[in-house]
Amino acid sequence: MRRAAITAVGRYLPEDRLTNAELEKMVDTDDEWIRSRTGIRERRILRDPDKATSYMATEASKQILEKRGISADEIDAIIVATVTPDMFFPATACLVQSNLGAKNAYGFDLSAACSGFLFGLSTGAQFIESGRHKKVLVIGADKMSSVTNFKDRTTCILFGDGGAAVLLEPDEADNGLVDFYQRIDGDNWAALSMLGGGSLNPPTHETIDRGLHYLVQEGRSVFKYAVEGMTDAAATIMERNNLTGDDLKYFVPHQANQRIIDVTAKRIGVGMEKVMMNIDRYGNTTAATIPLCLADWEHELAPGDKLVLAAFGGGFTWGATYLRWAYDGSKYAVNAESELAVAE
Repeated sequence: MRRAAITAVGRYLPEDRLTNAELEKMVDTDDEWIRSRTGIRERRILRDPDKATSYMATEASKQILEKRGISADEIDAIIVATVTPDMFFPATACLVQSNLGAKNAYGFDLSAACSGFLFGLSTGAQFIESGRHKKVLVIGADKMSSVTNFKDRTTCILFGDGGAAVLLEPDEADNGLVDFYQRIDGDNWAALSMLGGGSLNPPTHETIDRGLHYLVQEGRSVFKYAVEGMTDAAATIMERNNLTGDDLKYFVPHQANQRIIDVTAKRIGVGMEKVMMNIDRYGNTTAATIPLCLADWEHELAPGDKLVLAAFGGGFTWGATYLRWAYDGSKYAVNAESELAVAE
């Protein structure tokens, strides 16, 4: 079977950090409360009012072009997973295509909240598997600070801004995306949503006054469903492919909450030493969390390494993906380690 493999990863993180100490001055919270409940100590914020999701997506994609040594006009398609597009239309993918000069690419945005990257990954992989495309950019990027109410202590502590991308190409060595399992359940949409801005509640003075253009979340309900959804999806993928925790190089979960990650990993039998986790440094960047993990751990990955990726997001949406890594990432070790050292 013609498989779609990740052949490069790139990322962009804003320089500005919003620490727990700074949040203490903004809302009724403290560092210990935030860390004990979420595992987060800081998050990145894109403060430049002239930059938005397309900027972060573009910068992450530029890294990929440089790493692979290819030109933008070799890209066939661009998929941008996001819930914070620069604007309703044109699609953020169109802006990225223009920024890169990818004159031969078409593209589109995909909205599945925190599961968006996984949904985009499986979509892009099927384009490769069909034989119609040779190079597909799949990007997860969100400027969550643009829809976060920084007066609401239950949500403003959680989210950050960031973008990351992968390049999918055909692989003849049987590495790449092996299997995926994805689900949605619209019955519980209100538990994690943003009511304003669409055709139901277009922007008015009233919707702004009511705070409808900020995300809202029912924390306990989302926690329960997230654990169940990510566990079910990851367990299904592992069972279908005869995998155990011992077989995996890493489990790559969506970075929503450290407690969710801990419980999910335990339930599927994966030790925490095999769990990619950077939520302490970036917070929840929605569609960007999983590719940011891949970028951070790229230098530890080698051809044939088995990874299971899992996510849960608003909608509700959830899913898991099993892939075998396709290239030696160790040549990027110096950059990765120096950037992590700076973060520490």
